Amino acid sequence: HYLIRKYQAEDKDAVISLFCNGILEHVYPAFFKAMSNTDQIGVTLSISMAGYVLGGSSYFMALLFGGAWAGLIYYCCFDLYEGYRLRRMNTDMADIQASYLDNPDNGFWVAEAELNGTSKVAGVVAVIGRRGGGGERRYYCEVLHLIVSFGCRKKGLGSQMTQKVMEFCKERGFSRVVLEISSTQAAAYALLSESGFIQTRQSNAHGNHWFSKLANIQVMRMEKEV
Repeated sequence: HYLIRKYQAEDKDAVISLFCNGILEHVYPAFFKAMSNTDQIGVTLSISMAGYVLGGSSYFMALLFGGAWAGLIYYCCFDLYEGYRLRRMNTDMADIQASYLDNPDNGFWVAEAELNGTSKVAGVVAVIGRRGGGGERRYYCEVLHLIVSFGCRKKGLGSQMTQKVMEFCKERGFSRVVLEISSTQAAAYALLSESGFIQTRQSNAHGNHWFSKLANIQVMRMEKEV
């Protein structure tokens, strides 16, 4: 059973821990997805072969060159997600109260679960209301964080938090909900698609352009009418 409630100051440590772990857990899946790409396999084999030839038919040099390339891809994946984490920790996550709760168009909720008789933060979701010029289409809610702890996944919590966001946006008079996910988040994409979100745009990951290209990480924008 989950209780979805507004963020409180005493939740800070648990929320920050969940946020940081939730971002950085994408590094390994992104790395393995990048390395299993057909083009990437070809590049890795070519670089390993170059090491073999330049090293005088040395298998060690082949492994060294191939390993160095794999290390570069891993670094690109890590840098993109770590860069995002640091940007958020230095902006909205540095002061959750001021960034979200002090503005009626914004919201920050935690999902609380009872585990072995102890209450635990099992998920977080945060939104910022965007009210610009240009008519109703400019009035939308942007979901900046939607994270569920590993042990509470595939139990309906993600859907419950998504519904909470939809209800809030409807109450505040926003016409749609938007959020961005990375191409490695297959489970999140499936959840959002089942909830009626559609992909409206795809672009390179925020951060270093070449790192995004090498790691083959894209950002997908998902939207749903309220």
